[in-house]
Amino acid sequence: MKNKNIIHNILRHFEQSKKTNKTDKFLIIKRQQVYCQKLVYLYIVQIKLEIHMIIANPIYDVVFKKLMENDKVAKFFISTLLEQTIETIEVKPQEFTYTNELAGLAVFRLDFIATIKTDTGEYKKVLIEIQKAKNPIDLMRFRNYLAEQYKKEDKINNENVVLPITTIYILGFKLPEIETPCIKVERNYKDLINKTTLLKKSEFVEKLTNDSFIVQVERITDRYQTRLDKLLSVFEQRNFTDDKEITKDFAHEPDIDELKTMTDILHYVGTDPKERKQIEIEQEAWRTVNAMFEEKERKYQKELAEKDKIIEELMRKLNEQK
Repeated sequence: MKNKNIIHNILRHFEQSKKTNKTDKFLIIKRQQVYCQKLVYLYIVQIKLEIHMIIANPIYDVVFKKLMENDKVAKFFISTLLEQTIETIEVKPQEFTYTNELAGLAVFRLDFIATIKTDTGEYKKVLIEIQKAKNPIDLMRFRNYLAEQYKKEDKINNENVVLPITTIYILGFKLPEIETPCIKVERNYKDLINKTTLLKKSEFVEKLTNDSFIVQVERITDRYQTRLDKLLSVFEQRNFTDDKEITKDFAHEPDIDELKTMTDILHYVGTDPKERKQIEIEQEAWRTVNAMFEEKERKYQKELAEKDKIIEELMRKLNEQK
């Protein structure tokens, strides 16, 4: 509203300028140029203010769960990464507790399993996992969880079947060796005798191995061109509006219908007090877990250093006796 009043005043002064100094055409032209520049600038500012939206950070389980509860958003998320058209989808959040005896921790997680049917009629099971921090216990959790899913049969049209698996990992930390924000780790069938790549696939092989997609949210930039760019923009870890990094300013125009639905959901979650409280609870829980793990790691490193000193002293004494 304030910007509209400023624009109105500039237009009023612009009209007045045409009525004064009529003999000084150069001055009038210069004033007109200045007024036009101000109008263009304020118009751009006004557009940006209308586009900006406060959204919740989807890296949190409770927030991502809200997204996956919407079929349109779930299809958009998975189909964009897999680059496949999805006809039907069923997403089920999975409550999973991983216990690490060495660390003495029992960690509760919410993972997501989607059963999809592609436009070719193929059924797949897609596992989606979010990991905000890099902890060794989570690498084992990923492996154990994947192993558990390979053990299970799925039910399609009331029949027990074994579905091929695809995994999606959303990481809240950087992999130092890989700079791109999104990668696909895919399998190829190679004929080792003739040194060629096979184009045909085996159902048996497909159900024993899997492709993986990895998103590094810390490496997402403000690039906003392709369908994938626009999906990833929601996960960009910048422009936070609070110190806790729970909400952020989404500065792009959602020009895809699915993205508009996605940002609307995130806006509600980020601005509703009850929903925000759930995010804060999850955040505090993981801070506690991370602090416990870091403390145990420090103790382990200290004990290791003390043992190294003992070994070093023993070796010194043995050398003296020779």
